Amino acid sequence: MNSELEIPKELVGMESRLEKLKFLMCTGSNDVRTIGIWGMGGLGKTTLARVVYDLMSHEFDGSSFLADVRERCDKEGSVISLQKQLLSDLLMLADNSIRNVYDGVNMIGSRLRHKKVLLLIDDVADVEQLRGLFGKRDWFGLGSMIIITTRDEHLLKLHRVEEVYKLEALNFDEAFRLFCLKAFDTYKPLEEYLELAKCFVKYASGLPLAVDVLVSFLFGRPVDQWRSTQERLKRDPENKILGILQISFDGLKEAEKNIFLDVACFYKWENRDYVSKILDSCGFDPIIGISVLIEKSLLTVRENDRLWMHDLLQEMGQQIVRRQSPDEPGRRSRLWEEADVSHVLSQNTVSE
Repeated sequence: MNSELEIPKELVGMESRLEKLKFLMCTGSNDVRTIGIWGMGGLGKTTLARVVYDLMSHEFDGSSFLADVRERCDKEGSVISLQKQLLSDLLMLADNSIRNVYDGVNMIGSRLRHKKVLLLIDDVADVEQLRGLFGKRDWFGLGSMIIITTRDEHLLKLHRVEEVYKLEALNFDEAFRLFCLKAFDTYKPLEEYLELAKCFVKYASGLPLAVDVLVSFLFGRPVDQWRSTQERLKRDPENKILGILQISFDGLKEAEKNIFLDVACFYKWENRDYVSKILDSCGFDPIIGISVLIEKSLLTVRENDRLWMHDLLQEMGQQIVRRQSPDEPGRRSRLWEEADVSHVLSQNTVSE
């Protein structure tokens, strides 16, 4: 990898993540290499992959960046257009006459096996999407590298991806530098904005997506509007951020959704075995359910086997429950705030 190429300064924290990724890549190997970049939505998996792609593409006979695979497959119903793009990028074919997925599989598998390529498959949500674009290693020539970004670790295991890089959130200092650079074009904010900037960075919890969304709203506004926005966020979370995060939740089975919502409302930082016993009594099959949530980057197990989730994921889960009945807590599936419990008991508004 040509690390001498300049990384844009607005990609704060990218250098350290690139160094960790380089250890997994072993670019000197002559085998076909497969690398997965895994993590929750909004962490910057695509951004990191794009930087790697730009740094490395000149080292290969051909390269292809297949962006937004999940979204394109949802919209189009198959990987055919992605297969056409892949062949067009790597073979310079204007029209490759693919009529169905199997045509594409056969053409990719037969025509690229002697070509050293860099293929980046971005935001994969289903293993069948991978099988239509990269079914086997021998589809591509020796020295090829396939990089896959996803929110689902199990998908990478199922497709026998060799190395998986788990992308973590920015630390506070990195997130603060990123926020200030985007909001003020400098790493240090004006004095009257300093404490507010720290509050917004804390709210973003190291998620680059959240920083981008907040700054795009706050940029150029006076300090009193920043204060007003801070107060509004306490009552009404930013929908654009939560909407991106909810994509992973929407793809869960019903039992897994219930486990996620229970942890978000009641069991963050509780012991995994303790929570599993409670959830098992509810018929939620927590042993497999918790494992699935971990693989999909919705839960993490921290020290002493305690369950943890990102603050914005927790906020998303609680918001999903509040939306079940915005005005009447008694009609919601879960109550965790003292004021809501008191209201329901005093007004006797609980629903069946």
